[in-house]
Amino acid sequence: MRYLLENDILSVEIDSFGAEVKSVKSKKDNKEYMWNADKKYWGRTSPVLFPFVGSCRNKEYSYQGITYKMMQHGFARDLEHTLLSKTGDSIWFCLKATPATKQIYPFDFVLKIGYELKDNALKVMWKVENPSSDKNLYFSIGAHPAFCCNFTEDEYRIGFSKNGSALGSIAYHGINEENGLSITEDLSLKLKDGAVSVSKDFFDRCALIFEDRQADEVSLISKDGNAFVSVSFDMPLFALWSPEGKSAPFICIEPWCGRCDHEDFRGTLEEREYSNSLSAGGYFESGYTVRFN
Repeated sequence: MRYLLENDILSVEIDSFGAEVKSVKSKKDNKEYMWNADKKYWGRTSPVLFPFVGSCRNKEYSYQGITYKMMQHGFARDLEHTLLSKTGDSIWFCLKATPATKQIYPFDFVLKIGYELKDNALKVMWKVENPSSDKNLYFSIGAHPAFCCNFTEDEYRIGFSKNGSALGSIAYHGINEENGLSITEDLSLKLKDGAVSVSKDFFDRCALIFEDRQADEVSLISKDGNAFVSVSFDMPLFALWSPEGKSAPFICIEPWCGRCDHEDFRGTLEEREYSNSLSAGGYFESGYTVRFN
């Protein structure tokens, strides 16, 4: 079911299936900021990635001597979430473990996803709880919002900043398209005034993964210099993605608390880099904010 949040500036549609943002429109000119999920390019708009971000090696992981199969980005995006509360400008959903999820992810969990609209900004909130009395919960969580941006036909830049200051360069890793794993080769972008131009071959390495808290705000900038979408976050890493070779008219800015496996990773679930661990009864909070200008 779709729910509407609105104020004098924006209207936002959120689907309880996946607790996914499906539309953000300006009330001034009816401009749509979010990708429409056309399957020709990519059939999603803004999925929440949980309890995994990205791919595990061979689409499987090991926990306490047992191997489990796991699809890319986990399963929360493909399940119905229960509505917890709603006002005119805020909403909360909840997803809990079921016998079906425990077949592939042997943990009890409570995932709460909230959205709050204030002026021209949408705040996204995540809460993860471990209801177990005797077992640690290992998980990742991340965002995957796709913003309309036809960079193959017009001039766009991506801007990066940290603590309000524009960056001069930023390091990243690519992803192996065939196996979905992080490539260990160190790469970097040279920035001018904190930004890089987006060319048709910009996403030839699939997603670009930026680790080690190098930035806390990423913006899409049109050729007139206007940052029409800005995503701010306090997370250990983020990614940029648009389908390689498709000239898709959108760019994803993805703040992550977790990451796909490296190509050389051979460890267990407990040893995955950037994974989060909650002790019994533990509680985790994170989120990000998108400003639409």
